[in-house]
Amino acid sequence: MTEPITGLHAVTIHIRDIDAAREFYSKVLGLKEISYNDKAKRAVFALPGASTILSMHVMAPGEEGREPGTVSGVVFSHPDPFAAIAEVKKRGGAVTLEPTVVELPGAKFVRAAIADPDGNEFLISNRSD
Repeated sequence: MTEPITGLHAVTIHIRDIDAAREFYSKVLGLKEISYNDKAKRAVFALPGASTILSMHVMAPGEEGREPGTVSGVVFSHPDPFAAIAEVKKRGGAVTLEPTVVELPGAKFVRAAIADPDGNEFLISNRSD
């Protein structure tokens, strides 16, 4: 049987201001930009420890998909979310959820949330399962 999904190549988000987004993802999050197309207003960043890329572009008029600022549910990993959030704050990033300890049956982890300049929200967690 052929599986319909064999991996995750990219997470793509729509943004309003490519310059503000590039500044945030490179300077605040420390991601390495691997390509930029000024004409298309598209940037691609490498995610540490993963082959998945983070792609973004300015949403064109009439383009389908999620509006800028409506992305959520993407979880970045860090062994110490408290330290990660402190660094995001130091670099001028927006924190939308301070680090919180979550206890579930069989799991205990910390999660926090940050937002890019458009309001796209990302979790940072040390959850490993």
